[in-house]
Amino acid sequence: MRILMRAFGLVCAAIAVGTAQAQVNWPVKSVRIIVPSTPGGGTDAYARLISAALSESLKQQFVVENRPGGNGNLGAEVAARAAPDGYTILITASPSLIMNPILYKNLNFNAEKDFVPVAGGVISPLIFVVHPSVPARSLAELVAIGRKSPGKLTYGSAQATSSTALGVRLLEDVSGAQFTNIPYKGLGQAVTNLLSGEISFMYSDVVAILTHLKAGKIIPLAASTAIKQLPDVPTVASAGWPDAGVHASFMVAAPAGTPAPIVQKLNGEINRLVRTPEIAARLEAMVLIPYIETPAEFAARLIKEREKWANYIKRLGVTVDE
Repeated sequence: MRILMRAFGLVCAAIAVGTAQAQVNWPVKSVRIIVPSTPGGGTDAYARLISAALSESLKQQFVVENRPGGNGNLGAEVAARAAPDGYTILITASPSLIMNPILYKNLNFNAEKDFVPVAGGVISPLIFVVHPSVPARSLAELVAIGRKSPGKLTYGSAQATSSTALGVRLLEDVSGAQFTNIPYKGLGQAVTNLLSGEISFMYSDVVAILTHLKAGKIIPLAASTAIKQLPDVPTVASAGWPDAGVHASFMVAAPAGTPAPIVQKLNGEINRLVRTPEIAARLEAMVLIPYIETPAEFAARLIKEREKWANYIKRLGVTVDE
């Protein structure tokens, strides 16, 4: 019996060593990156930059898979249900892990229990921009139109629960203006319709519209934070409405149960990459500001962000149709 027990122990130890070694050697095959939005928006642009950098540094393909739908819930659910082996990760805008769990009561995943935070990702400043046909050249003038003619001006948003939509709702709340929301599955189509004049304005992440801003096709009014590339654009706070100056963020998570060594390795590699001159320059060009956080620090920030947005959503009385 002692011989059998010893043999069993040796087998278990060998399996444990083999499993640990496999985790250290991760990845040994391609990794799927779920992005719960359409191509063309800020989340997709960030995910493709990081996927290309990881593919080169870790010598395996990191492949972006766009899964839009359900205000970001569809792609998040796909990632939550994936095997927790390190070969599926989620790169998403903040609603999937922060706002949607507050707004939707019947989600098929639990953002807190079904994901492990990997890397904080980036801040994406947001900016109020209008089509040139709109007679507003400042945020105050936009608000004035929204007060005088409630609902006349339309705005596009990536999702009804996104920072781009909720930021406008906060502006309405603090200013007394009223606008009409036109939600899209992704920011790309919203930008297209803004350029054509089908919608009046947007509170957009900068990366999705920077080229059009520089070309003068749309007019900037105010941004959530000072933007180096647009030094003449005032902040929302300096324009008089600090509560509306929220920003977007893109973050990295993995299915709950993903081995800690893989989470730590992926976190360390992303944090290293965003500090390299090449990637740092690319992020700056895309107007994205990296968070350098450990998984634990990112997890703690998620808790604070959920509390903040729960207060905002309650205050605004925001609801969604499920």
